Amino acid sequence: MKKINTFLIATSLAAVALSPSCKKAGSPDPVIPIDTTVVINPPVEPTIANTIGFFLDDWQPKNFVKPSVVSASAPTTATYAVTIDPSAIITKIPRSFAGNNANLWMTQMVTEASLMTNITNLHPHIIRFPGGSISDIFFWNANTNVNPAGAPDTLIAANGTRSKAGFWYGKNPDSWTLSVDNYYNMLQQTGNKGIITINYGYARYGRGANPVADAAHMAADWVRYDNGRTRYWEIGNENFGDWEAGYRIDVSKNKDGQTEYLSGALYGQHVKVFIDSMRKAAQEIGQTIFIGAVMVEAASPSWATTTHRTWNSGLLTNVSNLPDFYVVHNYYTSFNTNSNAAEVLNTATVETKKMMDFVIAALPANGAAIKPIALDEWNIFATGSRQQVSHINGMHGIMVLGESLKYKIGLTARWDLANGWDNGNDHGMFSNGDEPGVSKWNPRPAFYHMYFFQKTLGDRLITTSNSYSQIYEVYSSSFTSGEVGSTIVNKSTNAITVKLNIKNFKPAKRFYWYTLSGSNDNGEFSRKVVVNGKGPDGEGGGPSDYHTLAANASDVGASGINISVPARSVVCVVVDNK
Repeated sequence: MKKINTFLIATSLAAVALSPSCKKAGSPDPVIPIDTTVVINPPVEPTIANTIGFFLDDWQPKNFVKPSVVSASAPTTATYAVTIDPSAIITKIPRSFAGNNANLWMTQMVTEASLMTNITNLHPHIIRFPGGSISDIFFWNANTNVNPAGAPDTLIAANGTRSKAGFWYGKNPDSWTLSVDNYYNMLQQTGNKGIITINYGYARYGRGANPVADAAHMAADWVRYDNGRTRYWEIGNENFGDWEAGYRIDVSKNKDGQTEYLSGALYGQHVKVFIDSMRKAAQEIGQTIFIGAVMVEAASPSWATTTHRTWNSGLLTNVSNLPDFYVVHNYYTSFNTNSNAAEVLNTATVETKKMMDFVIAALPANGAAIKPIALDEWNIFATGSRQQVSHINGMHGIMVLGESLKYKIGLTARWDLANGWDNGNDHGMFSNGDEPGVSKWNPRPAFYHMYFFQKTLGDRLITTSNSYSQIYEVYSSSFTSGEVGSTIVNKSTNAITVKLNIKNFKPAKRFYWYTLSGSNDNGEFSRKVVVNGKGPDGEGGGPSDYHTLAANASDVGASGINISVPARSVVCVVVDNK
C-alpha cells in the first residue's frame, strides 16, 4: 500500500450529550485497536469555505519539528476518550488564524530587543495596525501636529460635547509611540505581515469640499506607499459605535450634506468610494489587495443606538457586494463584569457560534454574498479579578482560536500586544512596564498558551468526536509530515484522563506533550502559567526558557495514548506517525 504523507488539523466538533441509557457518564469510548492490516482511508481535502476564501492563498504545508524531550510516564487507563479522524479534514488552517494587534502607545517596537524576540518566536503571522479607535484619528503620512486640510481642531462626542481632536501621526519619531516606518520594520524583522485599518473618520469630520474623497485619497496614498507589503486593509474601526470619531459631526461645518449621525447605509456608500480609490492605487503599482468593511457581530443589546441596530442592513444593501471581506470584533464576556472562571471559559464556544450564526445569516438576508470573515479584535471584558492577565484567559484564547478554525474564520487578531496594567484589567499579551513583580515586556500567560498551541498545531484541522465538551474541549490537527496534534482544554475543576483514539492512522512509537497549568496565586485567576512543571521567575508569566523547553515524551504502549490533564489546564500533544 502506498504510504500516506498528508496529515490533518482538527478541532473539536460540537459535542452531543449521550443518553444515560446509552452510556454511563464519564465512561470511556471503546478503544480502537491498532491493526496493521486495516486499510487507512486517505484524507479528503474539503472545498474552501467562503468564510475563509483568499485567506488560504498563502497556505503552506507544515512539518512537525521534533523537540528535545524528557521521558515521562503516561497513565495506563483513561476516564474519557475522544475519536480523531485525520481522513476527515474540516479545513486547511490559514496562516492568519492567530494574529495580534499593535498600537500607537507601545514604543517604536524595533528598539525593544526582548519584545522583538518574543514576537519572532510566537510568529502571529498577522499584526494589525494602527490599532482600534485610534485608526479613525490617525494621519499616516503626517508629521506631529501637521494636520491635513480640513481636519478640525475639535471633535464632537455622541452626547454633543466637544473636545480637542487629539490626532495621532504616522511620522511621529518619539520613543513612546510607533511610526508607520517602524511598524513596517517590525514586521520585516519578526517575519510577520500586516492588516491595516485606514482612517474612515476623516470622511465624516473633515471640513473640505469633499471629505469622503479626501479620506479615500489619503487611504489610496497609503496603499501606494505600502507597495505590496500588506494584502489586507479595512475601512475604519467599529464605526457603528457612538464611541468612534465621526459617529456624530457638526453639520454646520460639513460641506457635502452628510447627516449628523452616521448610519450603516451612509458608511456603505462611502465604502464604495474608498474601495474604488484603493483598488485603483493597487492596480497602478501592480499589486493585489483585499479590502474589508466593518459589520456588527451580534444582535444589538438594549442600550444600542439606531445606528447600531440598523448597521448591517444599511451597510449590506448599499455596498453592492464590493468588499472582499467583512470585519467583526468580539470581547466575549459581559462588559465590565467580574466574571468567574467558568463564565469566562464558557463564552469561547458559545459566543463564537452565536457570532458566526448571526453574521452568516445577515449577509444573504440583505442580498450580500457570503465572503471571508476577519475577527481582528478579540479578548475578554471581564474585570475586577485580574482575569485578563490570567492563565484562564490563556485557556480561553486557545478555545477562541480553535472555535474560529472550526467555524472557518479566515483571520483573527487578538487585542493586543501591550496595553496598560490598570490593576490587572489589561488586555496586553506583554507587560508594558507598569505591572508589579515582573519586568517590562514580560509575556503574560496568554502568550504561552498561544505559543504552545501553535507549536503543536498542524496545517489541517481534522474531525474530533468528543461527548463531554461540557468538561473539556479538544482541537486536533494533522501535519503534512504525518503527525497528529491534539490540544485538550480541561475546563473543569477536577483532573481528568483522556484517551486519544486515532482512526485512519498508524501511530509510531512515541508521543510528546506540554502541560500548561496555573499556579496557586490570585485564586481562580493565576497570573502564572507552569509549563511541564516549570514556572516564571517573577510574579507573573511563564518560564523564560519556553523556546527551548523540553517536551514530555512517552512510548505508545498496549493501552494506547492516554493523557493526564490537570484541573483547569491545557495539554498540547503530538503523536508520531509511521
